[in-house]
Amino acid sequence: MWIQPYPIILASKSPRRRELLGNIGLEFKVMVPETEEPKAGNMPPAEYAALTSRLKCEAVSALKEAENHLIIAADTVVVLGNEILGKPKDERDARRMLAALSGREHKVCTGVTVMLCGRTRSFTETTAVRFRNMTEDEITAYIATGEPMDKAGAYGIQKRGAVFVQSVCGDYFNVVGLPLCSLTKTLAEFGVYIKA
Repeated sequence: MWIQPYPIILASKSPRRRELLGNIGLEFKVMVPETEEPKAGNMPPAEYAALTSRLKCEAVSALKEAENHLIIAADTVVVLGNEILGKPKDERDARRMLAALSGREHKVCTGVTVMLCGRTRSFTETTAVRFRNMTEDEITAYIATGEPMDKAGAYGIQKRGAVFVQSVCGDYFNVVGLPLCSLTKTLAEFGVYIKA
């Protein structure tokens, strides 16, 4: 059972993050932050993900309905070499990303920010994922499902995209969108923790 001394807000429109938090029994409500993601520029991916999560937290914390709430926000990026792969703009962009990921290892980096009454804690988690070689027909069929279109890196590891994943080194849930182990450690710093 969770000890939750404060009401909690998940500042995210991601159904995957909502499901992950619900699966561990945390009680929360969802508020979608209205903010534009910053330009990455030459910023290191981990720093960029942390900054974006912090901006999401700040956007929600400014709302009257969020007063005296603990807020959780996250941002996940897929990194191949030095390129940050966001959500594909269209099917052609999704094809480009998937072809680039085929047979190679990439990193998935999630920045998480927890905020309560002006107190802020941000951290990042990085997981290495390797794809098997994918044929053009497989990429075409996967894009046709529509699954790649709203996901960073153009794939979802928790659904059909799982068939392309050869190995995962690190936190699997980080790849889905929320590193639960590190998050729960951070929540404990705010007095939110599991009691047996």
